[in-house]
Amino acid sequence: MLHLLRTPVGRFRLVAVAEAVSWAGLLAGMLLKYGGPGTEVGVQVFGPLHGALFVAYLAVTVISWPSFRWSTPVGAVALLAAVPPFGTVVFERWATRTGRLRTPGPD
Repeated sequence: MLHLLRTPVGRFRLVAVAEAVSWAGLLAGMLLKYGGPGTEVGVQVFGPLHGALFVAYLAVTVISWPSFRWSTPVGAVALLAAVPPFGTVVFERWATRTGRLRTPGPD
């Protein structure tokens, strides 16, 4: 997994997926807190984790934006993808499919 951190594409993918997984954990924690036994442990664990991964996703996106040569609208959508649950994975899949998740090679 550490080999993913060597490239902008790998870093972006890793953080996008991790942010989405943390969303799932936070949603599960909220379900346990409000819809189940009333325990807060899931929110206490996944809340800070999701917060950190949310910020990490934003940072990786801003840092990687020039490498991917994204236009302003594409970069803005990449940032906004962190807001809805699992949006980062949806954006990552779209960016991969449309060729926006690669760094230009030497000419």
